[in-house]
Amino acid sequence: MNQQSGVVAPVGRVLVASNRGPVSFRRSEDGTLSAHRGGGGLVSGLSSVDGAGGLLWICAALSDVDRAAARRSPGGRLNLDGQGITAAVRMLDIPERTFDQAYNSVANATLWFVNHLLYDIPSQPGFGPAFAAEWESYRAYNAAFARALAEGAEDAGGGRAPVRVMVQDYHLALVPGMLAQLRPGARIAHFSHTPWAPPDYFRILPGNVGRELLEGMLGADHAGFHCQRWADAFLDCCEAVLGAGVDRATGRVTYQGHVCGVGVHPLGVDAASLRHRAAQPDVEAHVKALAEVTAGRQLIVRVDRTELSKNILRGLAAYRELLAGHPELHGRVTHLAFAYPSRYDLPEYRDYTESVKRMAAQITAEFATPDWEPLILEVRDDYARSLAALRVADVLVVNPIRDGMNLVAKEGPILSGPGHGCALVLSSETGACAELGEHALVVNPFDLTATADAMYRGLTMAPAERNQRCAALAQAGAAVPPAAWLASQLAALD
Repeated sequence: MNQQSGVVAPVGRVLVASNRGPVSFRRSEDGTLSAHRGGGGLVSGLSSVDGAGGLLWICAALSDVDRAAARRSPGGRLNLDGQGITAAVRMLDIPERTFDQAYNSVANATLWFVNHLLYDIPSQPGFGPAFAAEWESYRAYNAAFARALAEGAEDAGGGRAPVRVMVQDYHLALVPGMLAQLRPGARIAHFSHTPWAPPDYFRILPGNVGRELLEGMLGADHAGFHCQRWADAFLDCCEAVLGAGVDRATGRVTYQGHVCGVGVHPLGVDAASLRHRAAQPDVEAHVKALAEVTAGRQLIVRVDRTELSKNILRGLAAYRELLAGHPELHGRVTHLAFAYPSRYDLPEYRDYTESVKRMAAQITAEFATPDWEPLILEVRDDYARSLAALRVADVLVVNPIRDGMNLVAKEGPILSGPGHGCALVLSSETGACAELGEHALVVNPFDLTATADAMYRGLTMAPAERNQRCAALAQAGAAVPPAAWLASQLAALD
């Protein structure tokens, strides 16, 4: 990476594959399709790659409108003039049933559950003929990406220029092995944004499925994870399930004559960009509105998706325990719980969201008074309001059951301005804990009493200590911005 410009300058072409791309489409009332730039660390990091002609991003059409846009574009290659996206983008129009089974049934309802240890084991899962058909769709979905990447690699100077491929996440675990067969000259990296399950839990998967996943990822030249804990679990699975040769000192796996390096690449926050967005008028308006609603009370904040792994229910239960054990806090603290709706296609997520709403109503019914609302829960997508909440938090609660990284834990301290400073209550089961644990209040996410105690400690912490901790957290959270995260993986392929 160019240290002065913060720009990644790759040699040869770079191809990226991810389920969700840098753009989505909307249809206006007159039928016109308009493109809208996506957010997130991957989009930010790739925007730093120098040379638009050398970067091709392959993604899936996620909606009917996306599919319409892909069908109108030659080969699915989109015209994104004016969107601020320097990469060429190819959007794959994968058959809707194939996509649904691969994405919802396998990726989100199976692989996500395994790697986050979410199954209710006495009753789930059960793998039968229906899952076998879904797994075939997952194979077909991955094969479509592998073919598109092979075509993109072949376009790079007739195969003469070096090509590096970055495959993203559990949706595309089979792609590296498939692509290595189609395009042996490509240098391939796979990055897992989730945790990785230990061997005993990973073996929940049917034997052929577990082996296929590991073999697919080992087709890469480099496999990346957010923290050492997840990388170690992957190495353990390679050894225990495949019998692969694992050198933990060098992070190398040898399997069927191929060597795959395994590395740790923690993703951080582009602090300047985040602070700039959080200073915009829409966020400022929400800051003022929150100040009026909360009337100067101390604020405990959480910002999550209504995702099973985020542990919102136990977080609310811990807050209830805090109020029950500390009546002196009544009327003096408010909990802002902002949750984005997530994966409503899956019944487990719909049920979980309703459970969160019921618990919030119970807390309000038990503790609220005419002049004090102890809990404000909002289940809707409002990014500006979430940023405002992070700016004004006295205590930020991030208590997932298990999380690959968790960028909210990094964003909160960065947005908590000098002189204010939030305390961070952080689950030990996040990837972020490896970087932030020294300055956070680390909790076992299953321990309600410990979580309530950590909330209380954060509320009563001396301002000087809170500011000192928050400054250290902000520095750690911004240490590896997306451009540097991307550069480290490209370098690992050299």
